[in-house]
Amino acid sequence: MNISRLRPPGAWLLLLLGTACASTPPAPVPGTPASPSVSQPSASDETVLAEDVRIRRIAPGVWLHVTLAGEDWGRAPSNGLLVEEGDSTILVDTAWNARQTELLLAWAEDTLHRPVRAALVTHSHADRTGGMSALVARGVPVHASEDTARLTAGHGRPAPDQRLPETGTLGPLEVFFPGAGHSRDNLVVWLPAHRLLFGGCFVKDERARNLGNVEDADVAAWPASLERVRRRFPEVREVVPGHGLPGGPGLLAHTQALLREATASP
Repeated sequence: MNISRLRPPGAWLLLLLGTACASTPPAPVPGTPASPSVSQPSASDETVLAEDVRIRRIAPGVWLHVTLAGEDWGRAPSNGLLVEEGDSTILVDTAWNARQTELLLAWAEDTLHRPVRAALVTHSHADRTGGMSALVARGVPVHASEDTARLTAGHGRPAPDQRLPETGTLGPLEVFFPGAGHSRDNLVVWLPAHRLLFGGCFVKDERARNLGNVEDADVAAWPASLERVRRRFPEVREVVPGHGLPGGPGLLAHTQALLREATASP
């Protein structure tokens, strides 16, 4: 693996309550441009590894993993990716915990026959780094920004051992730090071959009606950071948020609208 360069299931995916990053569903903000429709395969197309771990192919060699949190987070689902590269796979964000993450690693090795040789985490919250110990146990190098590594260790989880620059590549992935938003360390990941943007918790899904957990957010800086993403990736076709359904580039506009509403509130 070259590291020098740097649909979702059915109704269970809509349980977006109380997560580390997610917001409660429904109504899109009035006046928000609708996302262009992204093809949603039927539920029979998904692979169920456990009651709380599912995988779906969303592009050639690109798999969406969706895992459910425990009861303390309201069983909320969280998204990440498995991206094939040659005879190996890159994991983008862990599952909520080590058990779920180990299931993802075993599936990549036993079913894809492309073991996970590297991982990257897009910020330090539990829905991105909660399964770090499974990666450490297998000796998988984990890439993250300096801030994410420090903050993850501060949360009592193993720190990522490889550092990412603010802009770089990891195999077929382009990693970009747009500036503070959902958190001060949030990264986004671009897959140019598929025009697919993994926005993580920096981008809200179409059903989100608020910004979710903003405890570590910089709401004032977020709009400018979002605009940097839009300028850098003007050809985006599909956007995967950290929680909820993937969509088109309209998810960026929807997030922008939620930010306008949040900053307009007294």
